[in-house]
Amino acid sequence: MTERQNSHQAFVTLTTNDSYAKGALVLGRSLQQHRTSRRLVALTTPQVSDAMRKTLETVFDEVIVVDVLDSGDSAHLTLMKRPELGVTLTKLHCWTLTQYSKCVFMDADTLVLANIDDLFEREELSAAPDPGWPDCFNSGVFVYQPSVETYNQLLRLASEQVTLFLTQTTKLAVSMQKQLFRK
Repeated sequence: MTERQNSHQAFVTLTTNDSYAKGALVLGRSLQQHRTSRRLVALTTPQVSDAMRKTLETVFDEVIVVDVLDSGDSAHLTLMKRPELGVTLTKLHCWTLTQYSKCVFMDADTLVLANIDDLFEREELSAAPDPGWPDCFNSGVFVYQPSVETYNQLLRLASEQVTLFLTQTTKLAVSMQKQLFRK
């Protein structure tokens, strides 16, 4: 690992299994190839094998094991045919990296084609709009400032929103069943 010029800023990714870790390796190498001056950090869950974690350490300046944060909504995610999205909340751990003043989170399936260090000049929170939901941002790449306070607020909001979503979905299902099977 080379000593990076801007050690107070980092590109961050998340790997939740060995398959995603392979993508993270490509992402890390592409950042290196385009001569980033920022540190490279991989958050991994316990599901990533020790062998893969050691391989990640050859590319990333830091490899940090974090707990899985699961939405608990496997039924709806299965209906969407995207069960792997249940652990998407795990990326919230990126806000705990308070040893850095600013970070750019990038999903492990991202590939860098040129130096993108200028992203660190953007304000928190910078991200592209999600094409499917224009009032939301795409969380695949975003600029943020780590903060334990923000992390705790996000966890609280996630918990409230998941509970609200599950409650409303259950109420809707019961209401539809009552209407459909009314005697």
